Amino acid sequence: MAVTGEQGPPRRGVAPEGGLLLFRVSGIPVLLAPSWWIGSLIIVVLYTPLVGRLLPGATTVTSWLLAAAFAVLLGLSVLAHELGHCLVALRLGIPVRRLRLFLLGGLSEVARTPRQPRHEGLVAAAGPVVSLLLGGFCGLLMFAVPPESAAWLLIAECAVANFAVGIFNLLPGLPLDGGRLVRAGVWAATGRRDKGTRAAVVGGGLVAAGLVVWALWGLAAGSEDRWLRLGVCVVTAWFVILGARSELAAEARRGWPEGVRLSELVRPVLQLPAESPVSDALAASAGRGVVLVRADGVAAGLLDETAAAQLAGTSPHAPAEMAAEPIRADTVLLSSESGEEIAERVRETAAWQFLVVDDEGRPAGVLRREDLRAAMSRSRPPA
Repeated sequence: MAVTGEQGPPRRGVAPEGGLLLFRVSGIPVLLAPSWWIGSLIIVVLYTPLVGRLLPGATTVTSWLLAAAFAVLLGLSVLAHELGHCLVALRLGIPVRRLRLFLLGGLSEVARTPRQPRHEGLVAAAGPVVSLLLGGFCGLLMFAVPPESAAWLLIAECAVANFAVGIFNLLPGLPLDGGRLVRAGVWAATGRRDKGTRAAVVGGGLVAAGLVVWALWGLAAGSEDRWLRLGVCVVTAWFVILGARSELAAEARRGWPEGVRLSELVRPVLQLPAESPVSDALAASAGRGVVLVRADGVAAGLLDETAAAQLAGTSPHAPAEMAAEPIRADTVLLSSESGEEIAERVRETAAWQFLVVDDEGRPAGVLRREDLRAAMSRSRPPA
């Protein structure tokens, strides 16, 4: 997850990464990943034989068209579900980077994680609420059209798709919304987000195992949808396991190294005139952080040692300010902030060094991303 600066708009219909750009909602790009087509093709192939049983007299072409319609309706249901997450996140002040539809699912990528269990729970619950409301609406709409007609089957498909998305996502395991609700609950009860994550990861393992058991039960019982069930359950169980592992790894990166104080990681800070020769500033740094200050007392930035070394190699007497990394609001850390807050800020901000100041705004040191990463690696228990 990264914080990006201003960029030119992407070419129409094309996103720089993640898939095909469909449109934007409240500035959020909605992307269609290549794997969505694979998932939809699997659904069409496995669902087509069932159409003939659900709609007697349907031709082969009609069966294929209705199966394709079901795949599209499932994708739209997932889209509505994810938009529910996005809009609530934005309402709570949580930026959303993008929304992606991919193989049998969707993902709303927020620019930062919720900092309160209440926010985590509200964002997680929004998606299933949207899905269940849409499913209920389609269920009522089924009574307004002739039964066992193509229109009736399409509406029934939409109802089933939304109920399936809503109910499945309420299962209590990460990366599903039910797992996020579990995390929010444990987090609220214990005050520890990491404990909530571990509990919800265990739930994810149970959900994956349950999906496999249900698929095998369908095979053993010879149910009509056994092959559709097997394909969907195996792929979904794989997705749940990978997602749970990813959440656990992200939680490990989010935390602060145990037993380490901020003062132990912060490098001493040196203030130099911004017009100092870059070679002199580089020599004076000697592993310290360097704040370059202009004549009017305004900080020009932090010396970027890599850029300074390159500049010194060609123009050793150039002003050090030419190799400065700007000091932005998101790259300034308060020494009184908790370790978890600092780790979260460092993880979310695209910068390699951060200026640490005391409560009165005076420079107290420089924290480099590499130093925090090394400390976290040392404190992480072996797998």
